[in-house]
Amino acid sequence: MIQTDLSDGIATVTVARPEALNALDVETLTALRDELRKLADHGTARVVVLTGAGDRAFIAGADIKYMSGLEPDRAREWGALGHEAGRLLETMPKPTIAAINGFALGGGCELALACDLRFASSKAKLGQPEINLGIIPGWGGTQRLARVAGIAVAKELIFTGRTVDADEALRLGLVNAVYEPGELMERKLETARLLASKSPVALAAAKVAVNHALQGDHAENLSREGSDFGGLFASEDAREGLAAFVEKREPRFVGR
Repeated sequence: MIQTDLSDGIATVTVARPEALNALDVETLTALRDELRKLADHGTARVVVLTGAGDRAFIAGADIKYMSGLEPDRAREWGALGHEAGRLLETMPKPTIAAINGFALGGGCELALACDLRFASSKAKLGQPEINLGIIPGWGGTQRLARVAGIAVAKELIFTGRTVDADEALRLGLVNAVYEPGELMERKLETARLLASKSPVALAAAKVAVNHALQGDHAENLSREGSDFGGLFASEDAREGLAAFVEKREPRFVGR
């Protein structure tokens, strides 16, 4: 159900339930959460890519049949499981990329929004249709959609439940780029390889700093950035990167 391929520092995590458009049931979501926990601390994986099996869906959403029988307490547990998967994608100390190769609806859209970068196939469809079920997004969609695309866009998509195609998603800022289906995985790998060549120490610090940009006190965030900037000069990677520039050669970062 969850397949992981690790090559050249890039861990590609594939949700493999193509018969259900890669929709997440309890077993699959739990396995995804567990895999993301491992990758967050994995010493070799420098970049994590999330995608779906086949060419029709990234993650079509959550298991609606399962959800239909939930009482409030179990529903909160289900929501907490999705939140944990999203938190790991958003906060693990390495870049995360969503390769959206088809439907990314409901929980699928929410997990894509939790990733640092989102690349979409021209056939992708994104949306938060929970309102049509009498509920709201429960895996971070109300917060991350507003941060990614602005409150007005978030309210319109969440209130109406409508889906958007890849071109509109790009215009709204929901995705970073759109590619033809046959190009998506290779273009995603190009970016993943580029990120894998950077300093893991600097990438982790940059991710924390940027994640704070839309929350907390602005002055405190600037102060934290200055402190982290200075602290990086104690790292082997900073010394290597600066020396490589002066010596006109490519740096060899080791993650320390």
